[in-house]
Amino acid sequence: MTPTELNYGQMMQRALRSVMAEALGSVAQHGLPGNHHFYITIDTQHPETDIPDWLRAEYPEQITIVLQFEYSDLEVSEDGFGVRMSFADKPAMIYAPFDAVLTFVDPSVEFGLKFDATEIDQEEAPEPVKDDIPEEGGEVVSLDQFRKN
Repeated sequence: MTPTELNYGQMMQRALRSVMAEALGSVAQHGLPGNHHFYITIDTQHPETDIPDWLRAEYPEQITIVLQFEYSDLEVSEDGFGVRMSFADKPAMIYAPFDAVLTFVDPSVEFGLKFDATEIDQEEAPEPVKDDIPEEGGEVVSLDQFRKN
């Protein structure tokens, strides 16, 4: 399927979510460095968000979790992350796909990301660019002539 236009908004959302994923992956492997900590707001209505029913009843639309002192079992996958936390001394395992995250903030370095609440539709995503050599009428241009020595 050939897209009718480039959707830069979706491209930016994916790129920014990969920044968050890389930060979480680093913390899962090495722990939180220095004063870093994260405030992560999750859409609890997203169909792939997995939280206990009692927690969803208390936070029916969204929940903000803080990864700083009391969390464990942080695991990051290609599609999302899971973490064990405690809410009023009740343990809970939370899983959130990256496209259910609404905000990701690290106040220790004044860094924050706000994501669109719309889910990225994989069918609408453009196909990867192919390295085909142009057929008739096309011309291959070398960039060597523009490089500085």
